Amino acid sequence: MDKKLYTIIVYSENYAGILSQIASVFTRQQVNIESFNVSASSVKDIHRYTITAWSTEEQIVKITKQIERKIDVVKADYYVDELLFIHEIALYKISTPVLLENPDLSRIIRRSGVRVLEVNPTYSTLQIAGMSDDLHNLYNSLNRYGCLLQYSRSGRVAVTRSMEEPLAGFLAKTGLKSMDTE
Repeated sequence: MDKKLYTIIVYSENYAGILSQIASVFTRQQVNIESFNVSASSVKDIHRYTITAWSTEEQIVKITKQIERKIDVVKADYYVDELLFIHEIALYKISTPVLLENPDLSRIIRRSGVRVLEVNPTYSTLQIAGMSDDLHNLYNSLNRYGCLLQYSRSGRVAVTRSMEEPLAGFLAKTGLKSMDTE
């Protein structure tokens, strides 16, 4: 079976141990988590977990259902990339001397839409925001020049392309307001 990258978006109350419960579902199914991002949601006291994993659809359906059965989980859905607006951020620390020796490297950085955060005689720190492929392509380009000292990438943040928050149905049934922010 072909595996593809799925994004699971989970809404839950913010209780200690829920992160571990969600992660254990992936462990039991022997599916590795690619990225895991947790933040507050548009609903007061509800947190949003954005999880990516390579899996088959059959496995991801099973994982999503098991997560949704957890007591503190309000809702869980899985998505393919076409159904989401996706964004990530990456930081790169590169060697300033190598950067100064290679005009092509400087052009790659400028064309990538990179934001330069710091430049000193030893290293330069760069930031880029965008799609996973953009971040990975820049990583490969920098790595070819042997200038990469450190690299860090955020987990995926995503919103659905639908007009309505996926949690809206649940909220309508319970009488909660969907945009009560903290």
